[in-house]
Amino acid sequence: MSILTRAADLLYTFRFLKLLVTPFEKTEAYKLGIIDKNGKRDKDILIDTPEKKAAYTAFQKLVFNIKKIMAKAPGGGSRIASYAAALYLLKDNYNISDKEMDLILEEMDLDKLDFIKEEVEWFIVEDNQLSPGTYRIKNESMIINNFNDVVKAKDKILVKEDNKPVGDIFGLDVYKVIHKPTNQKMYVTSSELYK
Repeated sequence: MSILTRAADLLYTFRFLKLLVTPFEKTEAYKLGIIDKNGKRDKDILIDTPEKKAAYTAFQKLVFNIKKIMAKAPGGGSRIASYAAALYLLKDNYNISDKEMDLILEEMDLDKLDFIKEEVEWFIVEDNQLSPGTYRIKNESMIINNFNDVVKAKDKILVKEDNKPVGDIFGLDVYKVIHKPTNQKMYVTSSELYK
């Protein structure tokens, strides 16, 4: 990987961090009326000028959606599990290194020890596979290929046969599942699911 590519990756990582820790009210999108104080998009405002387009890019929508998900997640382990799934989504899509993940955790004021494995074991079967079936998700999340679609808490999630972890982040296994209402793929940890 070239030095320029790594520099660009780091630039995006730090842009992400800066936007993630910036209150919605201090963003250009808020100042232009595109989003409200909770980051919700005002559909009545057209994004029809270069200034508005610059204030509400696909990258910014991604970060705003991650912020909204993290803000709505209740405290405790499920909140950490949601962080883990969201961070894995970023790591997977932007090829963020473990060192860069450590910087993200630092900016979010989280410690790796917060991610101590607390998997729900009753639907984990042989080889760390999730037991196939339909579950519900505890907290809001996002679709993998479309960062605009927010998965609502209590939405149905389909786990297919032979669903092994696709990766892990900070010791939590991450699985690729299907969001039933949209039939789109998403990442979860087992502690985000319930029957």
